[in-house]
Amino acid sequence: MNGRNAITIISMMVLVGTEVFAVAIAAGWAIAGIFDLGERVGHVLMGVFSLFAAWIMLQLWRRATSIEPLRSPAPVAHR
Repeated sequence: MNGRNAITIISMMVLVGTEVFAVAIAAGWAIAGIFDLGERVGHVLMGVFSLFAAWIMLQLWRRATSIEPLRSPAPVAHR
């Protein structure tokens, strides 16, 4: 396992994940508040937006691990 790449990816995921989920929850709260939809609808919106945020994080993980591989390449046998 490539420790340096793992630390880089995990650090980036924590930073970006915090921001993405904060925006998802804030957006659900704000939309419910602006349109006076009530707490229950606000919580549902927060949940839906959080699912979208989780999908974004999955896509980010896939792209980050394709650029910064976590496993070291197999050694090439010389002839």
